[in-house]
Amino acid sequence: MQVIRRYMHNPLRNFNYLIGCEESGQAIALDPFDADVLQAMAAEQGWVIRLIINTHEHHDHVEGNLALQALTNAPVWAHENARVPGQSHGIKAGDVINLGSIQLRALHTPGHTPVHLCLLAPASAQQEVPVLFSGDTLFNACAGNCKNGGNVDDMYDSFVSQLLPLPDATLLYPGHDYMKTNLAFALDREPGNAMASYWADQVQALEPDAMPVMTLGQEREYNPFLRLHERRIREQLLQKFPQLGQGDRDVFRALRQLRDHW
Repeated sequence: MQVIRRYMHNPLRNFNYLIGCEESGQAIALDPFDADVLQAMAAEQGWVIRLIINTHEHHDHVEGNLALQALTNAPVWAHENARVPGQSHGIKAGDVINLGSIQLRALHTPGHTPVHLCLLAPASAQQEVPVLFSGDTLFNACAGNCKNGGNVDDMYDSFVSQLLPLPDATLLYPGHDYMKTNLAFALDREPGNAMASYWADQVQALEPDAMPVMTLGQEREYNPFLRLHERRIREQLLQKFPQLGQGDRDVFRALRQLRDHW
């Protein structure tokens, strides 16, 4: 399996992905925004797009569905309760999607929207480490927002049940490039975090297409939404939320509320 990532140069800073099987020359287009760009990407690799998958229904993740379908005749798949342009098949939690040597397991991760999916390519003999396509659930140094039809408690539950158990070696491919801003937020929430400071310096001069692909283990070193037990994070939150509860869910909610207005 080979992953090609492309920044879309749109105001919402989307990433689009082609997931290709090098043996068969078949590919999956994930969350297409610009059909012509994705078709050109496939042509560069000598691949044929056989399947279109949407992680969720927001317009910036389905914008290119119909145009790409017209170019490729590929079917559109999304969560079974989603309503996206061109959809012909509903994915359920736990479904396994196979295309050539590509194998993706569907994780139902509500929070950003009720029908959000993440896709996990498990480690295998052909692939040394797991790969997670996290859509708008998990970003570099942040969690997705819950403002447009989502629910922060569902997001917390998705983190706990679906994402936290994944191995540290898991490679993270999020739906947007927000890394610089998110690292600044992480440092504001946990001043003195050496890894947040290090990566903020490393990415400062990088263009979006050059952003590093991080592992979940690296994210656990600086992403405040994966560091809910950290004393410094809780102390900082108490300054803004004096009545903050002691539970991890309380910390998660408070962090998401602050990030919504960052």
